[in-house]
Amino acid sequence: MSGSCISFAVYLFFFINLILRTLASVVSVGDFNKDFYITWAPDHLNTSTDGRERSLRLDQQSGSAFASNAMFLFGQIDMQIKLIPGHSAGTVVAYYLTSAQPNRDELDFEFLGNVSGQPYILQTNVYADGFGNREERMYLWFDPTADFHTYSVLWNLHQIVFMVDWVPIRVYRNHADKGVPYPRWQPMGLKASLWNGDSWATRGGQDKVDWTKGPFIASFRNYKIDACVWRGNPRFCRGASTSNWWNKPAYRTLTPRQSRLLRWARKYHLIYDYCADKQRFKNNMPKECTFPKF
Repeated sequence: MSGSCISFAVYLFFFINLILRTLASVVSVGDFNKDFYITWAPDHLNTSTDGRERSLRLDQQSGSAFASNAMFLFGQIDMQIKLIPGHSAGTVVAYYLTSAQPNRDELDFEFLGNVSGQPYILQTNVYADGFGNREERMYLWFDPTADFHTYSVLWNLHQIVFMVDWVPIRVYRNHADKGVPYPRWQPMGLKASLWNGDSWATRGGQDKVDWTKGPFIASFRNYKIDACVWRGNPRFCRGASTSNWWNKPAYRTLTPRQSRLLRWARKYHLIYDYCADKQRFKNNMPKECTFPKF
């Protein structure tokens, strides 16, 4: 083969790889109407004319929900949310990544409403290979109903980091080599919903939804999806590729500042950690609980 043919082949190889990388990743700060579809009760959902803000409504007839058009494998998702003001007992606002059933992986933010004057509870959970039971709960250090706040999840082959206004509140490390399930194979879609969870959400189901306080409305805006779009080819999504920023060595662990913020959040605001619930698990604690949290 002549030198010119070799040069052209090399150029073509790098050009194709560049195109595949471009197709594999998406940075979106855009339009709910373009990036999401409605999965439940379109008459209980309202979107601004520019598509940049969306609200969900819950009443006695129905809740509501929407989901992303694309599936993702690794990246970071940010969403600004303003929660239900006033009496919100029994309601659940959910914002999460989830794979297909039955052996689903899932990363949950669940906001559990409460009676007037009591704080919201933020519950996070991690499902891996179809199993969850990894709940953590905390009070937030601000009123999440007064304004929008940013809730984020960073997900790569090394760690899953839940963040509130860029403050890490939870880290789930990859210990798959030690037999701990970790979401690393299945692409996940982004979903959000508002629904009646009064069988369990507030004080273990003791406080029910007071429909006279409704309708209950939660609002979403300014989402950002910076993740690897799943197209059936894992080559540019999994950890072997560093073309995506979240796979770079700097994101394999928290920075010292992030570690300090995580310790602060957990010391002053954490109210339940499944790894500390010996009554629930007795002598059969989940295996990941034997490893350092961060």
